[in-house]
Amino acid sequence: MVRITDQARALYRQEMAAATTADTADERWTHLERAHIVSQPHPWPHTRNHAAMLHLAMRQHDRREALGQIMRIIVAATGSLTGRYPEGNTGRVAAGLMTPMPIPPDLAAALTR
Repeated sequence: MVRITDQARALYRQEMAAATTADTADERWTHLERAHIVSQPHPWPHTRNHAAMLHLAMRQHDRREALGQIMRIIVAATGSLTGRYPEGNTGRVAAGLMTPMPIPPDLAAALTR
């Protein structure tokens, strides 16, 4: 298991906090997606991120997203522990469960420092 670095932990917390104070649902999703990218290698933050996504999907009455988040909550920790997760994936249903995606340059730079 990869231990979360102080840099990644700070970035994760920053994005999760921003998701709770964002003005719009779109902004909340953007921050949760960014937190997801950072959290993927780490079982507990990764699972917590999907729980926050489930909560937002339920508040929006988005059944498809909520069901997808339940599935992701079930597999998140195992995926993190085994290293079987799609790097850069935003964690949303529309992204696909195992579809790798490019990591935004600012996140990549922050995580490699």
